[in-house]
Amino acid sequence: MRKIKILWTDDEIEALKPHIIFLEDKGYEIDTCSNGNDTIDLVRQNSYDLIFLDENMPGLSGIETLRLIREIRTDIPVVMITKSEEEELMETAIGSEIADYLIKPVKPKQILLAIKKILDQKRLVTEKTTTDYRQEFNHIGDLIASARSCREWSELYRKIVFWESELEKSTDPGMVEILKMQENEANNSFSKFISRNYLGWFDAKAVDVPILSPSLFTKKIFPQISANRPLFFILIDNLRFDHWKLISSELSGLFRIIEEDIYYSILPTATQYSRNAVFAGMMPDQIAGTMPQYWINDDEEEGKNNFEEELFRNQLARKGLKYKWSYYKISSGPEGKKANERINQMLDNDINILVYNFVDILSHARTDIDLIRDLAEDESAYRSLIHSWFIHSSLFEMLKILSSHRVRVIFSTDHGTIRVQNAVKVIGDKQTSSNLRYKSGRNLDYDPEKVFEITSPAKALLPKTNITTKYIFATNKDFLIYPNNFNHYAGYYRNTYQHGGISLQEMLLPVATLEPVS
Repeated sequence: MRKIKILWTDDEIEALKPHIIFLEDKGYEIDTCSNGNDTIDLVRQNSYDLIFLDENMPGLSGIETLRLIREIRTDIPVVMITKSEEEELMETAIGSEIADYLIKPVKPKQILLAIKKILDQKRLVTEKTTTDYRQEFNHIGDLIASARSCREWSELYRKIVFWESELEKSTDPGMVEILKMQENEANNSFSKFISRNYLGWFDAKAVDVPILSPSLFTKKIFPQISANRPLFFILIDNLRFDHWKLISSELSGLFRIIEEDIYYSILPTATQYSRNAVFAGMMPDQIAGTMPQYWINDDEEEGKNNFEEELFRNQLARKGLKYKWSYYKISSGPEGKKANERINQMLDNDINILVYNFVDILSHARTDIDLIRDLAEDESAYRSLIHSWFIHSSLFEMLKILSSHRVRVIFSTDHGTIRVQNAVKVIGDKQTSSNLRYKSGRNLDYDPEKVFEITSPAKALLPKTNITTKYIFATNKDFLIYPNNFNHYAGYYRNTYQHGGISLQEMLLPVATLEPVS
């Protein structure tokens, strides 16, 4: 096994001989140097795993040497060692992407800890994470078996998302597979919970009812509107709770999270139903009944979300709310830039609604475009693409600007998505909806053991186009396919991201309130 090779540059390197011997006894190979110019030559000639670099040297300073090292090799971790504790110097060094920063005099064990933290981090993180998850495994299993309330399922889903993130740092694939098995078990149990309880949520006497799509504004957004503090409600279509956690980590220096909660999407977990319900503050059959001009049925060709602004205006009027507000739907970079150019105008409003469609576009593109499917091969890669979009997006630019104003920001979504695996046969006529996670129609033939069926749409406050209209929903990772050319379509859609059905990922959604740090 190759020894870890370290370069240590210090103009007083002879005085550090005991440190060098200590590290060599630990099995490290150490090259030494006393100035910046020789350091550059050694970096050109050797492959180092780590460099310790004195900041205050005659000739080239440590910062100047670091810049030259970066021109040759960008991947070598560099630990800056200095006598100075000046904040400006620290910021310069950190801005130059150093791996660590140590103040003289340094002790041998400090140096050893820095090496282990930087070079052994993955191994140590894997060992620690694996041990912690093993201890948590039985507890999560008990929670899956005992969860009986909406709040318990929300907290269980938080745990699963947390461990997804933690095990992503690990290099132990076995633990990742075990978590996937637990997640699958959780989704099966959650689907049974929804099947037993969902229709009961619409009973006036129901007790354990979560915040659902139609009550999102009433329960979470309107109460946050206050005089002289504009509210920005940002809805990212198709954003899951794990995606939100990625985004929130990028906001830590700009905003503080005042509240982070989970609300439930209605069924179907599809934009036409869930997002219209959010903006109307009404269930789909109420929208179709009172505002038929704004409701487009499944079998109609028109766009299903063209009237969100009108639905929201109606909700305000119905509730007697007289806010000054704006609405923007953003599906491209140029549209995002235009919205950012209007920030000063938005700051004069009580509430500004911004709907970003990128994540939904990405999930559909992953189904249809092989290149995107390859780039987002698994959950980790899919999260990485969403993270990359966010940090380079006009939305992130807007948030950076807003962080210097006295505003409040609420992040949420309309529904999530799940990577489907198991094809289930369904027979329907030409009027049957085309969604792979739910079907609505009058002549549906299916195995009732494999779906959640709603034979009376009125009980779920869903519209029906015919007296015999039914709704059926795929659960966990199933998707619904017609028998014609079954094997072809089952193979084509397997491992794609779909929404409309019942799963933790589709139904349990983030709603988070933030305020600027400064």
